Amino acid sequence: MVEAVQHLAVAALPEVLAELDATADGLTSAQARERLTRYGPNEIPEKHRNPLVVFLGYFWAPIPWMIEVALALSLAARHWADAVIIAALLLMNGLVAFVEEHQAAGAVAALKQRLAASARALRDGVWTTVGVRELVPGDVVRVRLGDVVPADLRILDDATIEVDQSALTGESLAVSRRRGDTLFSGSVLQRGEADALVYATGASSYFGRTAALVETAGSVSHFQRAVVRIGNYLIGFAAILVTVSVAASLIRGNPVLQTLEFALVVTIASVPVALPAVLSVTMAVGARQLARQQAVVTHLPAVEELGGMDLLCSDKTGTLTQNRLEVAARWTAPGVSPEDLLGAAALASRPEDGDPIDLAVLAAAQMPAHLRVDGFTPFDPISKRTEAVVRDQDGRVFRVSKGAPQAVTALCAAEGPAEAGAAVDRFATRGYRSLAVARVDGDAGWRVLGVLALADPPREDSAATIAEAEKLGVAVKMVTGDQVAIGREIARRVGLGDHILDAAALDAGADERELARTIDEADGFAQVFPEHKFRIVELLQSRGHIVGMTGDGVNDAPALKQADAGIAVAAATDAARAAADVVLLAPGLSVIVSAIRQAREIFVRMSNYATYRIAETLRVLLLITLSIVVMNFFPVTAVMIVLLALLNDGAILAIAYDHVRGSAQPAAWDMRAVLTIATVLGVLGVLETFMLLWLAQTAFGLDHDVIRTLIYLKLSVAGHLTVFVTRTRGPFWSRPAPAPLLLAAVVGTQALATLIAVYGVLMTPLGWELAGVVWAYALLWFVVEDVVKRATYRLIGPHGRSACTRSSSRHAGKPPASGRTERRGRRPATTAPTPPPTPESRPSRPSG
Repeated sequence: MVEAVQHLAVAALPEVLAELDATADGLTSAQARERLTRYGPNEIPEKHRNPLVVFLGYFWAPIPWMIEVALALSLAARHWADAVIIAALLLMNGLVAFVEEHQAAGAVAALKQRLAASARALRDGVWTTVGVRELVPGDVVRVRLGDVVPADLRILDDATIEVDQSALTGESLAVSRRRGDTLFSGSVLQRGEADALVYATGASSYFGRTAALVETAGSVSHFQRAVVRIGNYLIGFAAILVTVSVAASLIRGNPVLQTLEFALVVTIASVPVALPAVLSVTMAVGARQLARQQAVVTHLPAVEELGGMDLLCSDKTGTLTQNRLEVAARWTAPGVSPEDLLGAAALASRPEDGDPIDLAVLAAAQMPAHLRVDGFTPFDPISKRTEAVVRDQDGRVFRVSKGAPQAVTALCAAEGPAEAGAAVDRFATRGYRSLAVARVDGDAGWRVLGVLALADPPREDSAATIAEAEKLGVAVKMVTGDQVAIGREIARRVGLGDHILDAAALDAGADERELARTIDEADGFAQVFPEHKFRIVELLQSRGHIVGMTGDGVNDAPALKQADAGIAVAAATDAARAAADVVLLAPGLSVIVSAIRQAREIFVRMSNYATYRIAETLRVLLLITLSIVVMNFFPVTAVMIVLLALLNDGAILAIAYDHVRGSAQPAAWDMRAVLTIATVLGVLGVLETFMLLWLAQTAFGLDHDVIRTLIYLKLSVAGHLTVFVTRTRGPFWSRPAPAPLLLAAVVGTQALATLIAVYGVLMTPLGWELAGVVWAYALLWFVVEDVVKRATYRLIGPHGRSACTRSSSRHAGKPPASGRTERRGRRPATTAPTPPPTPESRPSRPSG
């Protein structure tokens, strides 16, 4: 089907009419009904899934399984308070995931808003208004000024029209279309009107294929991958230790209900119930911080992806450039001054039309005050020029014209056009659009005054911002729908290099690996369509890159959805915003660089928390299991476990505001380092707690109930002190210092935990003297843990010392770092649909 549509887009018009069994007189009502049945309605198909089924799907994963087992055991043991708390956290985790997962549906809905609601079609020889969804291939429709093109069309008239394709290609200047040319659905007519033949509708149209890409695009974030890895790691430990604990209890002849309570305590201890929630809250707090940097996060895992991004594909127009034309260079004919050239061009311009070319000329020229425009002929697509009748202060009349070089020079003598043509060719090599200017006095012939070169200039901060991104380990590649020459010139001026690849190379059917390598080596891509952008992102991801993609148009939506971090730039269309993970409120790339720095700090906070949480989970889990198996003793009760989770994880939310230093290179989850450090600290914590348990029994002679309170307070105090061990790679006093909010949260919760233990709330009272002993003991081991942590980092080597960073290189063909692709956790690459035909190179269209 796609190949057939591609053929109809490029075949000769008579051939298209024959293949569609259509004529310029349109279809009959009977033919339209039959074709509607055959081709289906002209609308974007949208898959609808039962929201309840989608929501329940978020409870089918490793960590939810662990939480659900703990919930079931709580209910079986009639621990109602535990069950309510666990159920609330389980529901919260599911709701956060459910809310996060509506990007594709929003993007498709935004795409559908771009389509027209009705169209004028020739049916039974009469022009009638029909719903756009009723259009079928073979219909003849009429499109006029301001109309949204309702389907993919081929022009039947001899008229030349102007079409705004900015939402499709991202380029702001309109393009000319004439008989036989293609009009893509979603573009808007700016000048003229025409009758056209419908050749593709619905899913086969340009918009339909774009929507299909949006629905299939997407990748598993590193955050989701990390949570699954942590869950798998803890499930393995929990399954073994719970089995051992239950078996030991049953072998000793303990009652079944008591054994069930044993299993409950161990399971609750093994489940990082608040892990997904705390990480999500940390990202949400970071998202608010990014909003102050004028970057609105619409998909929370994108916070992490921004921190790990090592390659950014940037749109050109409005992002690297100012999205406005200016006079960049000029050539003047012999004897003509630059002022005379610009003055004549200004006389042939009219500001009230708001045309970007006119505004560029008027911004560069001073309108001669002693001259008056008596008549003005605006630009039209046929003559391709404007003309003004001008009178000077002495009453002499002359005419000036500006427009497409071939149109203006055709008016002039033979020698002028040749020199002007050479200037146009020189400007074309730099990607400039040329505008010729001519003048005629009285009955004399027209003479060329010169040629103006127009260009969309780079933003003032683009070069510096790209250099700053390179310092952060983020390579930037330009992706534009404009011509190769224009892309090459802009890339050169902003410091990207001049190796700009024509996107047509993506359609050449090259070997997948070779094509990916070629794309990785390129500095940018030109003349791209949606499928090209989507493909570029996929191939770069296959090379192990964490890819960010900026865009603003409908054409960008599939690539934005596929990218690890899709970034809709300022003034983006609704479709781009819906597909993106981050929406920028300010123009340019500088906002992205600021967001990357902020995201890397957020990533460090998340990594610190994950290390702390795993260490604490292992610490409590091993302690309980070994106590039951070796001593047949329960060191803590289920209520104590719940209190630990509430107080410690509740306070640790403040880690989202901690002062940290982001890495100078792209961040990545290095689970080897995280799990190694967490395991070492966890095992060390078990050893120190068993030593305290031994002292309590031998030196202090305490009974079991008091010992449980003692162990509870030790786990609570030492657990929060571990936060200050894991938040730095160096000594715990390394800068930056902890945030006051984090310090206050830890001090506050531990003061509360101490009061609970001293006065025996839901447990046996401990007393102030023993509480003081616990605090002194925990502080002593806190220093020991910090020393062991640093020694462990030294042992695991440079890999561990840069546990949260990934190296980045723009060197051609550099293979991805070991393990990088595995950490990505992307879905398998899909084959992108065949792209629509690339429209002809945009002409140097002047305007009046």
